Amino acid sequence: MGERSVELPGLGTKFELETEKGDKIAIVFLNSGHNQLYLQEKGKDLPQVANLSPTEARRLGSVLTGAVIEAEKEAVEIGFSALSDMRIRVHTYLARKNLAGKRIGDLQVRTRSGATVIAVSRKGKNVINPPPSFTFEEGDILVIIGESEHLRVFEKEILGI
Repeated sequence: MGERSVELPGLGTKFELETEKGDKIAIVFLNSGHNQLYLQEKGKDLPQVANLSPTEARRLGSVLTGAVIEAEKEAVEIGFSALSDMRIRVHTYLARKNLAGKRIGDLQVRTRSGATVIAVSRKGKNVINPPPSFTFEEGDILVIIGESEHLRVFEKEILGI
C-alpha cells in the first residue's frame, strides 16, 4: 500500500493511494476549493470520477472515519488533555413538528436538560447563539452542546425521542 502527493501547477494538489488489493484512489484538491475523487479498480482501464464541493468532501471524510451516521444528526465529542475528565459533545438535531412554534426560553432547554442551543440553521441561514425568544420551525437544524447525559436528557425531554 503506497501513497504520495503531487503538485499540479495552476490546478492544485493530487494525493494518490494504492490499496492492498491494487485499487488506486486519487483525490485532487483544486485551487477553486472544489475536489475530485478518482477510483481505478485493479485491472480496469479507466478511472471513475466524482466532483465534490468542499462541504461534500468534508462529509465524505467524516463518513470514511465513521464520524457521521445521519446528515441531520451529527455529533462530535471534544476531550481536553489538561481536563481528562471533561468530555463535551456538540450534536445536531432536526426540529420536528413537535418543536414548531416553541421558543427556547419557554422550553427551558438548559434548565430541563443541561444542554445549550448554540446555533440554529434555517433554510441556509445560521443563527449563532439564538436568544431565549428564538422560535423553532419544523426543519430547523439545531446545534446543541453539553455532556453526553445532557444530550440524552435533551433528546428525551425536549425532542421526545
